[in-house]
Amino acid sequence: MAIDSALILIAAATAANGVLAGASLDQSIKQLPARRSLGNRAFSAYSRAADLGPGVVWYATLGIGGALLTIAAAVVEFAQGTPVAQAMPIYVAVALSILHSLTTARAAPTNFSQKRVGDDEAQLAAVFDRFERWQTARAILQALTFAASIVALITYASR
Repeated sequence: MAIDSALILIAAATAANGVLAGASLDQSIKQLPARRSLGNRAFSAYSRAADLGPGVVWYATLGIGGALLTIAAAVVEFAQGTPVAQAMPIYVAVALSILHSLTTARAAPTNFSQKRVGDDEAQLAAVFDRFERWQTARAILQALTFAASIVALITYASR
């Protein structure tokens, strides 16, 4: 029995993109809104300990890993000569991965900037407001990447 590398890569990309989308949606739906109840100083203390602590490796591994797996799956599909119409879902997932990587390139430094402002409530509010806008865009793109990955997996498996 031959190993189907495209199927394995699409499945792995789908899994990674699903975990990434879930983590991102958790941050957007549950964590960031909690700052309004906690206050910006308390939320910053949490964020520094979690997101800017072990979360850095967690999110980087998911974000970079998911994007690389998605790109690798698309490269294999292309190399196998898969017709564009059949490979389109994974190509869309790649485009979305690139877009959410670009939004991360704006969101992450914004979140890290809370370290520079210290405990100033107004400056923290401004940082978190900017971060929330980038995070919302990122979460939407990551959820769409996951959806495109699911379609790619279904499309590939149904051939």
